[in-house]
Parts: sequence; structure tokens; C-alpha cells
Amino acid sequence: MGNISLRIGERLKEIRNIRQLTLDDVAKITGVSKPMLGQIERGQSSPTINTLWKISTGLKIPLSFFCKQQEADFQVADLEDIEQITEENGGMKAYPMFPFDPVRNVEVFYLEMDAKVRHPSEAQRRGVEKYIFVTDGTLKVIIGEEEVILTTEQSLRFRADVEHVYYNISDDQCSFYDMIFYPME
Repeated sequence: MGNISLRIGERLKEIRNIRQLTLDDVAKITGVSKPMLGQIERGQSSPTINTLWKISTGLKIPLSFFCKQQEADFQVADLEDIEQITEENGGMKAYPMFPFDPVRNVEVFYLEMDAKVRHPSEAQRRGVEKYIFVTDGTLKVIIGEEEVILTTEQSLRFRADVEHVYYNISDDQCSFYDMIFYPME
């Protein structure tokens, strides 16, 4: 079998172990037989695109996940190398430091908000949690009807399945990290 078959097998085993699924569990949710899944994991069988599609759909992960190279044990994210996303007429800059990863079910953004900038955020799906780490300035976070004011070196964890607002209430720039955890499917 080729290198791609080994990679697919390794990635399948990785996601299965992280989610603590047996081969029987994966067979039930994907419609692919347990023996076939075992052969794929061991690199003894190269799955058809149809089989791979069934597996990725059942596990709710992108098909491309299976072809991705094995990652290093660590990853450095440098703000200078990351393309920023701007909102609020340029008053808010978001940097996707670690974009969403279906294995970890997390993504991390670094955000900078100009003075007095307010940014509403829609309710996320049920079970999503956000962790805010203020690195500089003062940030008001409005979670439904509740308001929390955070200053430099303060953090907040909250359920994000309600509408929430980030509001830099100060006259200076505010910066913070926003870590978003998604529930396992």
C-alpha cells in the first residue's frame, strides 16, 4: 500500500482514539464495516473515495483531514505571519492563531479592538464555550443579560450559546485571546 493509505489509517486511528470510539462505534456511525475500518487503520487497504466520504461524513470531519501530513509535536504561531480579519470598519482585528481543528475541537484567535469599539457575536451552537484572556486594556463582555468587565491579565470562561458582545469601554486599545471549544459530536 502507498504512503497515502498509511496516512489515512493513522489519521483514522488518531480521531478514533481522541474521541474514545471503538471500531464497532465507528462502523455504526459511518456505515463502513468493522473489518474494513481495521484494514484501513493498519494500512492494509486503500479506501475508495466513497468509503472515505462515508467515514468523514459519519465522524463529521473534513475529507481532507485524512490526507493531511502528521503534525509536529508543537506549532509556533507568529502574529506577523497570520493574515488578519478586520471588522467594525477596521476597529477590530482578529488573527486566527490556531484555526479550527476537528481533532482538538478548538480554535484560538488574538484580537485587537480600538477604543470604544463594540462587536456583537451571535449565539454559538449548544455546548460551545469561550475563554477570554485579556492581555492589555479593559474589555466589557455582555453575555445575554450579564455584564463582566475584564482588565489586563484577567480571564473569563462562559457558555457561548447565547448572544454576546465584546466592548472596549476604554479610551485605549484592548487586546485579548479568544479560545473557542466546540463540543464533541
